[in-house]
Amino acid sequence: MKWEYFFRLYRGWYRVFMEALTVDVLPARSGASPCLDLERIIGERRLQPVFQPIVDLQTGTVLGFEGLIRGPSDSALHSPVSLFEHAARCGLGVALDRTCRRVTTERFAELALPGLLFLNINPETLLAPDHRPGETLGFLARIGLPAERIIIELTETHPNCSYLALREATRHYRDSGFRIALDDLGEGFSNLRLWSELRPDLVKLDKHFVQNIQHDPLKEQFVRSMVDIARESGAMLVAEGIESPAELRTLRNLGVSYGQGYLIGRPLAVPALELQASIDGVVWTGNRSRSPIRQAPVAGDLLIEATALTLTDNNETAYQHFANDPDLFAIPVLENGVPVGLLRRQHFLESFARPFNRELYGKKSCRVMMEKHPLVVNAEMNIHDLSSLVVSSGRKYLTDGFIITGQGRYLGMGTGFDLMRKINELQISAARYANPLTGLPGSVPINETIDRLLEAELPFVAAYADLDNFKPFNDLYGYAAGDELIELVGDILVDLADPDRDFVGHVGGDDFVLLLQSADWKNRLDTLTARFDLAVREYFEPRHLAANGFEILDRRGELMFFPLTSVSVGVLCVRPGRYRSYHEVAAAMADAKKMAKKMAGSAIFVERRA
Repeated sequence: MKWEYFFRLYRGWYRVFMEALTVDVLPARSGASPCLDLERIIGERRLQPVFQPIVDLQTGTVLGFEGLIRGPSDSALHSPVSLFEHAARCGLGVALDRTCRRVTTERFAELALPGLLFLNINPETLLAPDHRPGETLGFLARIGLPAERIIIELTETHPNCSYLALREATRHYRDSGFRIALDDLGEGFSNLRLWSELRPDLVKLDKHFVQNIQHDPLKEQFVRSMVDIARESGAMLVAEGIESPAELRTLRNLGVSYGQGYLIGRPLAVPALELQASIDGVVWTGNRSRSPIRQAPVAGDLLIEATALTLTDNNETAYQHFANDPDLFAIPVLENGVPVGLLRRQHFLESFARPFNRELYGKKSCRVMMEKHPLVVNAEMNIHDLSSLVVSSGRKYLTDGFIITGQGRYLGMGTGFDLMRKINELQISAARYANPLTGLPGSVPINETIDRLLEAELPFVAAYADLDNFKPFNDLYGYAAGDELIELVGDILVDLADPDRDFVGHVGGDDFVLLLQSADWKNRLDTLTARFDLAVREYFEPRHLAANGFEILDRRGELMFFPLTSVSVGVLCVRPGRYRSYHEVAAAMADAKKMAKKMAGSAIFVERRA
């Protein structure tokens, strides 16, 4: 009897398990109730579109909105994950995708939202036999929404996807005026090959590489590489999943142009059209003039969220925090949101360990044991300035950290370890791209700086400086003297440039580039030629100075006369919208330099032709 009881019980549980497996795991039959429910949801268009802003990470201006879908609030299919997984099991993916596009674009037009609409489409939908090309374009025409405002955002695809067929499908959309975005780079199957095959207009970086990026050098390197690839391919890079100010600052400093995430704005049925002037200490530049030349990391990039106490909390509370978290190195103490002190772990626990101190001070305010003059820094402080401040303030701040504020309000903590790591990264990066002779930034930073200025639509002056008769001088006096002459030019350029507004780069050899935002740029360049002509005389022998030049055999063995070495500068006044990339600016600068070299002696040629 006992075995019969257990057999019946087992058979009952097995039947329940198989029924659940049939509904939730196996492909649903066409007559199954869940699939009929989904058909009714699609047919009645009971789908709720929500919109999440995508913004320029420097200015805070809204580029557009990503349209996302929610199922009925009273249904188990409210979650988009459940909704689309169920549609795939029921064979309703294409129908659901088509309806989502319609309700999203209709609502976008109804709300009169500005900018672009990022419209999610599964690549399998584009390749499905029942997909109808031209349907989306015709529908947009009926609601008065131009295709140029739509970004077709391709969500995850499968490894057996035909790249050729997908490229042909996206070409059709491009020919119709749409732009293409690749979603979730680095996650699923949206890989670098898909980027190479489709050549999207925008690429969205998966949130995995965004989360806590400020504490992960490998993630920083990955994003830095993606920024370089995006720049070379002409694609715009969008970071997803930004949830903390430190992540936002790090992405901005790495050159990521656009982003979205809960920190910036959550998906809402009726989103705000403008962002706040600042978000948790991150201030948008808006339409104010800014110089993107200097993009050094700031203290906010080192931000660590740390629990803070107030003056009303007692020392026993602080002790419990330290006891429960062995990694907690310090606790800030606030008064009305403003830091007024710091409880340092080692000092606090040593004091509490002394006989009777816990009994004496446990119930008293933490004011009694806090350090009353902690190191407090603004989140926007330059990393190099912060490093000098920490070193000069004392060794304890390297181990116990410092408090970071925004507009005077507490934001979090920073550690000496993270500060030293960031300084080390900057030094490695600078050494990697600097010219070994002068130590000035080389071609890569020069090109990046030009592109940032163009993207910011800021007017600037690009000057290309080159030495005349440098090779004959090098042949006559030797390469060591030639190196000294190059270093002379670099020193003069650095000295005359405004460190806050101008940029000096060394392309290589005797070629230098200046990117000037100073209003008195012409006077600075005149100073360059005058100082060089005076200083270069020290590098020639008296007989060559007396002859105002020197003779040397050319390649054919003939004696030729060359004037004293001079400097020629080709100048280009760059206006917003005139050039599209550093390639065009570099070519125009080279032409201006050629004109300057046709002039006798040290000369400046300003290109004024349209």
